[in-house]
Amino acid sequence: MKVLKNLAILVWRIWFYAWFIGTIIVALPVLLIITAKESWYPAFFKIARAWGKTLLFVMGFKASTISEETIEPRSSYMFCANHTSMIDIMLMLAVVKNPFVFVGKAELGKIPIFGYFYKRTCILVDRNKPSSRKAVFAEAERRLKNGLSVCIFPEGLVPDDESIVLSPFKNGAFILAIEHRIPIVPMTFYDCKKRLSYTFFSGCPGALRVKIHAFIQTEHSEISDRHKVNKQAFDTIYNELILDANGS
Repeated sequence: MKVLKNLAILVWRIWFYAWFIGTIIVALPVLLIITAKESWYPAFFKIARAWGKTLLFVMGFKASTISEETIEPRSSYMFCANHTSMIDIMLMLAVVKNPFVFVGKAELGKIPIFGYFYKRTCILVDRNKPSSRKAVFAEAERRLKNGLSVCIFPEGLVPDDESIVLSPFKNGAFILAIEHRIPIVPMTFYDCKKRLSYTFFSGCPGALRVKIHAFIQTEHSEISDRHKVNKQAFDTIYNELILDANGS
């Protein structure tokens, strides 16, 4: 029985990667044009949202959102969520309508085809290089001034140990939000680890629940408040994950 289950998961996983790469290849001519100019990024973002929603649909995932506060169109935000799966990216695209730029690890730029467009449209950070982290701040600042939002998974990396509920947050997202006086939007992704974790022979179709928590305002915060703001965002998501795990 376990062999049959693993075989089914193997086919399902291959199906995911086939769609992941195949859709990009099909859209290649359009993507090459639409990523040629940074001013065309909002158009690219619409295509990226459609891509994310398509991948979730063909994998049998259904996103549902509960929101404690309204995300206003044409406003900039710092979106922060827990990070446990590749589908965190697709889920964020599916849930958030405001054009935003991902800040992500430079290693993803090495993925064939996907990595090419990832490097052209996202802000890449090499966490082993202090100079890279400084460059990220400058690039994010420029994008925010152009009216975009920013999305950072503040844990930095997906924990190798899947028993970890939530890894400590890095301060970068909160420093940026404070410097630009933009609201921080904590978001809890309840089901991504269960649905498609990095453990290969695991996962299944089903619901992907998201909670958009009350925003953390930064108008009156200073850089010295970054640790307090970090803790507030961390506690919001961590406590929500614990409550859900306990069935509360």
